[in-house]
Parts: sequence; C-alpha cells; structure tokens
Amino acid sequence: MSDAEIVRLDQVVETARGSSESYHEFLRRGMFSVGVYRLAAGDADQQVPHAEDEVYHVLSGRAQLQIEGTGHPVEAGSIAFVAKHVEHRFTDITEDLEVVVLFAPPETGE
Repeated sequence: MSDAEIVRLDQVVETARGSSESYHEFLRRGMFSVGVYRLAAGDADQQVPHAEDEVYHVLSGRAQLQIEGTGHPVEAGSIAFVAKHVEHRFTDITEDLEVVVLFAPPETGE
C-alpha cells in the first residue's frame, strides 16, 4: 500500500454509472473508506443506520436527507455529516442523486 493515492472523481463517477450497484467504493484505507452512492429520481433509499460515521458530499441531484425524521434539503454542493447508528435516508429524490460518501472507520455493511 502506498502512502498516497490520487483519483479522478470524473472517472470514479463514470465507473459508478456503469455499475448495476447503487454504491461503488473506490478508496479504502486504515481509518476510512470512500464511495459513490447513486439513486435515480423517484427511487426509495433502503439504507439502514451504519456502524460508522458518514460524510456525504452531493455531486448532483436534489433530495431530502431525512435524519431521525427531520428532512434536510440537499443538492449539488451540499455536505452533510451523520453519526454512526443514526437513522437516516434520502427521500423525495426529484433529480438523479450522485453522492460521495466517506465512512470512518471503513464501511462494514453492518
């Protein structure tokens, strides 16, 4: 493992778009993991609380980020933090949503 890694976000997003999965992880290191999460307009976000803290950076789209029952509008440029074990999901997705997600520690799927 090298001490540094450079990725091109446009290439990572393009790879994620070519995947049939809604989440595409592109970087994993000791203390964090990073991926692109994609949801189409009108989709239902099925995620459940994670065992990791999360930072979301919305690249494109519009939605509500429901955090413990309270809706927060998000769009391109929005950055949100959600602590581990907190109930949250994207709702009212009115434009295809592409989000960079940073998990700390690395996402385990639990």
